Amino acid sequence: MRNWPYWGVLAAAGLLLGACAVRPKVPPPSTDIDETVFREHLRALSADEFEGRKPGTPGEEKTVAYLVEHFRRLGLKPANGESYLQQVPMAEILAGADAALSFSGHNATLTLAYGKDMVIWSKRPLPQVELRHSELVFVGYGIVAPEYAWNDYADIDVRGKTVLVLINDPGYATKDPKMFKGGSMSYYGRWAYKIEEAARQGAAGVLLIHDKDAAGYGWNVVQNTWTGAQLELAAADGNDAGRAAIEGWIRQDAARGLFGAAGLDFAAAAAAAAHAGFKPIALGAQADATLHNSVRQFSSPNVIAQLPGGSRRREYVVYTAHWDHLGRDLTRSGHNIFNGAIDNASGVAGLLTMAQSFVRTKPVADRSIVFLALTGAEPGLLGSKYYVENPVFSLKETAAVLNLNALRNGGPTRDVNIFDPGNTDLEDYARAAALLQGREVAPEPTPEQGLYFRSDNFIFAMAGVPALYAQRGMDDTARGPVWGRTQLDDFMAHRYHQPDDQYSADWDVRGALDDLRLYYGVGMSVAHSRRFPRWYPNSEFRAGREGRTAP
Repeated sequence: MRNWPYWGVLAAAGLLLGACAVRPKVPPPSTDIDETVFREHLRALSADEFEGRKPGTPGEEKTVAYLVEHFRRLGLKPANGESYLQQVPMAEILAGADAALSFSGHNATLTLAYGKDMVIWSKRPLPQVELRHSELVFVGYGIVAPEYAWNDYADIDVRGKTVLVLINDPGYATKDPKMFKGGSMSYYGRWAYKIEEAARQGAAGVLLIHDKDAAGYGWNVVQNTWTGAQLELAAADGNDAGRAAIEGWIRQDAARGLFGAAGLDFAAAAAAAAHAGFKPIALGAQADATLHNSVRQFSSPNVIAQLPGGSRRREYVVYTAHWDHLGRDLTRSGHNIFNGAIDNASGVAGLLTMAQSFVRTKPVADRSIVFLALTGAEPGLLGSKYYVENPVFSLKETAAVLNLNALRNGGPTRDVNIFDPGNTDLEDYARAAALLQGREVAPEPTPEQGLYFRSDNFIFAMAGVPALYAQRGMDDTARGPVWGRTQLDDFMAHRYHQPDDQYSADWDVRGALDDLRLYYGVGMSVAHSRRFPRWYPNSEFRAGREGRTAP
């Protein structure tokens, strides 16, 4: 009789084992980055159906609906009250086909052809904008940088004048490591900075002199990006008088012609502009320009979802990717949709795929994870500018921004590139995550292009939030670094801001998946850390958050 309890236990165990055999335990969903999900989002968002995802178009409506639907399917909470949307007020300004720019002086008149020789626009939402006999002045790089003891406007008053400005900065031109950031573009090399500075100086017009190498892209990119309807954040008074009346690009050959007509050597003047002591040069000519604009006011949304955290849920790790691209060009024959598969359907697909991995992660991270799909990046990082000025989540409590932009197709690499390195110890997080993948951080391949300043991470960094932009490097594990660099150069030459940036089912996306795994690891580490990432002492962005730590 004493054996009955023992046999009873065995019988019960047998029943349990039998039940398990009938209904095996289902493992939890994988938290790994899902290639099938990534490919499907990438294919869908870059399809012709989405019409190039330009703000203010039917393509925007489809894109936003897609994002909201998939954030909701994942069970992510709306971030802006009960809504996933943060509306960004915009003005769309379309220059008429009669856009005109000419220069007169020295007994001659030079008229530039729109699109071929120049592209001009206005960010003032007015039906007509013009320059009349505006004195033309070459101001070199158009930089005011006290920390570099540099001021191209020190000896001239340019109010009412039109300034000609070189792209990039003196460090790029001289390759002197003691000048600005040497061969790496500084903040002051950005085309947007130069336009903003010229307006601060009171210039009526600002014309950037295009240089393929200094800009990092050819004239075809200027044509595709700055012709057609231009977008700007809508001014509160409906009239952005803080901008120069006329903004634009001219080809370098046109600049040479202007200098030649004035009896000046353009190459010599450009070389002089890269050295301390440069003095602006009046060309003895006047600029005349006319734009007849169609103006439309509308709003375009940032799409924001959140995964609430645990013990530190009122602190945030934010993943960003811009959803917009260039739309379509109805004047172009043949395929006229700028599908933007790499730029930036890949980043948005990565954002959604990353969200799935975080939703499946149990327990949840200590800090909340935010997924922010931004509008208006192509015309000037408008969505991120608006968010930083009107944050849904306190910037003070935002630990880090991790930006997903242009995840290039290709296989695994031995290296990872961090853009504009030397700013924040988020780079240490990335370095550690890369080592776990058998990769190492390698120097940025094109530092002269200033890619960090051309993406949304830059706007957050300017506001003092540590922001990381990193992606697969050049050293392809199967083909080596030369092949990897050739692929990058080919993309920039033939697909960047071109209709040919289209997804193909035969793409090798393993490198992009590795980058997403790295970003997942960085985000998890930051989300569980007891402190916020910190700026390095010499970072140009450090002042925005100097001395701050998590509460």
